[in-house]
Amino acid sequence: MSTFSAPKGTYDVLPPASAAWLAVIDALSAPPRRAGYGFVQTPLFEDTALFVRGVGESTDVVSKEMYTFTDKGGRSLTLRPEQTAGVMRAIVEHGLHRGQLPVKLWYTGPNFRYEQPQSGRYRQHVQVGIEAVGSDDPALDAEVIWLAAQGYAALGLAGAELQLTSLGDQACRPAYRDRLTEFLTGLDLDEDTRRRVEINPLRVLDDKRPEVQAQLDGVPLITDHLCPACKEHHDTVRGLLRELGVPFVDNPRLVRGLDYYTRTTFEFVHNGLGSQASIGGGGRYDGLMESVGGPAMSGIGFGLGVDRTMLAVTAEGLTIAHAGRCDVFIVPLGDAAKRRAVLLAADLRTAGVRTDLVYGDRGLKGAMRAADRSGATYAVVVGERDLEGGSAQLKDLASGEQVTVPLADLVPTLKEKLS
Repeated sequence: MSTFSAPKGTYDVLPPASAAWLAVIDALSAPPRRAGYGFVQTPLFEDTALFVRGVGESTDVVSKEMYTFTDKGGRSLTLRPEQTAGVMRAIVEHGLHRGQLPVKLWYTGPNFRYEQPQSGRYRQHVQVGIEAVGSDDPALDAEVIWLAAQGYAALGLAGAELQLTSLGDQACRPAYRDRLTEFLTGLDLDEDTRRRVEINPLRVLDDKRPEVQAQLDGVPLITDHLCPACKEHHDTVRGLLRELGVPFVDNPRLVRGLDYYTRTTFEFVHNGLGSQASIGGGGRYDGLMESVGGPAMSGIGFGLGVDRTMLAVTAEGLTIAHAGRCDVFIVPLGDAAKRRAVLLAADLRTAGVRTDLVYGDRGLKGAMRAADRSGATYAVVVGERDLEGGSAQLKDLASGEQVTVPLADLVPTLKEKLS
């Protein structure tokens, strides 16, 4: 009988690497949690129209990459390619926007896009993201960007660069769009790209093909055509980031792959990842809630790629999590010791100590090999004589040093040594 493999463009997260995976999620989500963002979880699939309206028909995400299917009730559903549109739907559906503003939410989970798999680009990718809805204050923009930067800093990443721009709003973008369209129609572009110019010319700035980029010298830049309100907003965000100590690079050609962005737009790129350099980003989306059936309400958020961040951590050679699956490994010798080992393990786990023990009938040599393979820092060896004396042997698996510890003192002793 043939065996199965994970679908193309997907992957399994397995121990011991999964410890670092969880550490990345924890590091990226901790700053929003400390800033008052509440956890939200939305379905893995939504009404297809939600993404068509929310993400934008001109994007590659909608036109080429969505996993769309018809369910048994004849409804068109799509595995979520991103999570902001679903969160906006949830806010509107449950009336969160009628409560305290801004609504601050964070989430983590997988997204799905039919892409050509390569290093750093998968058909299922996991993000940590936040959304802050109900305020157009530039201080909120600075907070969102700072929280992302804090997550990367907590992991020790030194090669993450923040790129920043403004995409304007409905007051200034139409005039800029006309100037950009006029410029682009004079270029030697293929038919698909010309269609893109008609739908959303800003997306052409995001075209990575060298033959397109080579023609963009002298292209009009949105930051040169911002209205006074957008320019003031952008300058305030930049000033606040400087005061917060968040370094950034102005990139007026930055256009992320979703249509809903307005004003503040940003991306974190890493210099060790080659062509798939983006590890996260986001921006303001002042018309998104209205497009999914809610009131006209401002918002800003980010999505940070767990997969890409893991690659960046690896590229920098960082150690961000204990590789072992436990801190203490109990080795019982004899039936009575085995029964006591079960109780010891329960006591240690209740006290917050990661603990495992030998199962089955193994001799001392085999049991100690299992202890070494577990990645534990300490082994607790309990034999019949130890039980009679009310003690256990505590062995440092790195140094080989072994001491006798009373069973009554074992939990506090290990907690102190592991602190």
